[in-house]
Amino acid sequence: MFKHSSSRYTAVAIALHWAIAALIIFMIWLGWNMDENETRYQLHKSIGITILLLTVARVLWRMLNPPPALLAEMKPLEKIASHYVHLGLYALMILMPLFGWILVSISKFQVPTVLFGAVSWPNLPFLSGLRGNELAHVIIETLHSKGAWVIIALLALHVAGALKHEFSSEEGVLKRMIPGLFGKTQPPAAPARGFFIAFGGAALLFALIAAGPVLAQSSTPDKAAPPPLEQETAVATSETAPEPNWTVDYSKSEIRFSGMHDGNTFSGTFKDWTADVAFFPDAVETSDVRVKIQTGTATTGKKLYNDSLRAPEWFDVSHHPVATVRLTDFAKAETGYTATASMRLKNDTVTTPLTFTLDIKGDVATLNGEARFDRKALKIGQISDPNAEWVSDDVTVTVTGEATRK
Repeated sequence: MFKHSSSRYTAVAIALHWAIAALIIFMIWLGWNMDENETRYQLHKSIGITILLLTVARVLWRMLNPPPALLAEMKPLEKIASHYVHLGLYALMILMPLFGWILVSISKFQVPTVLFGAVSWPNLPFLSGLRGNELAHVIIETLHSKGAWVIIALLALHVAGALKHEFSSEEGVLKRMIPGLFGKTQPPAAPARGFFIAFGGAALLFALIAAGPVLAQSSTPDKAAPPPLEQETAVATSETAPEPNWTVDYSKSEIRFSGMHDGNTFSGTFKDWTADVAFFPDAVETSDVRVKIQTGTATTGKKLYNDSLRAPEWFDVSHHPVATVRLTDFAKAETGYTATASMRLKNDTVTTPLTFTLDIKGDVATLNGEARFDRKALKIGQISDPNAEWVSDDVTVTVTGEATRK
């Protein structure tokens, strides 16, 4: 601990004070106005984690740069009240984001947290056993919601005390914390110290926590689980596949999925997939196509969607990294061809019609196809949205590409 006799706060302390105060006030409003609004819900979580990290920096800064002493004319009871109001505010600036983090971690819905749409933030791993526990959820939610009222009360006391001592004191206290307005009447703050310790410590904490999802995505599937790759590939190889007679040009080919979320259209693609194509234009009924899709490579252009798709109730990438599709029952139609698409995702297989056109010029074929899958039948997203209130049940899969005859 260091001591100084300046009556001014440092510029960093002033900046942190007003930044955190503004974020807290906005958070309270946001908490009351975010029902059924995913964007505000994610913003609420993002700002909560920001307040937590800024508070860590502020506590470290305060330890290295103690604040000015309280006014000498303050009564002992006023000093005690000021001390405990400040202590309560600091405690709640840490506890409130932690309560929110715990709530997200134990929620049965398991909606991913993506800070400001850019950084994946993990759930608290040691609370996985309480996931979906109603009693734990009620207790933490009560603490979180009632804590908001406590922090409002403490903020009111803090502001009232500051105003009282500003207008009833010769020295005043607002002059210490409002930047620039009273610089001529107040002595300068003592030289600041420990900038890199305070902000580096907060940044290091952020980096260590944020690295969790990155490391999890790069890890191998759980070895204690059934071997998913072998299980899921077995569907595509349960019968002897005919020798492929077409080579897919993956640089010109794409598997795209699309649907509706909260009234808006979303779409994405799989970056990594392979296809063994045995297609015979003169005997289409003997054709057979086998496709393997790396589900963890699904990308939508929105990080929240990407993280959601990798989660257990959706693709469950950590245990089921591969989905397989087999196309059979090919037949000619008036405007192209039809086939039956059998998709195996996780432990469920769903069949649906596929319609497609094929433009063959010499040994090069251009494909455009479409199929519709029911996510309820695939049993994905049935915990957080079983009634399709947010995400449509119908998912359209379009296939475009080019292949060369061997």
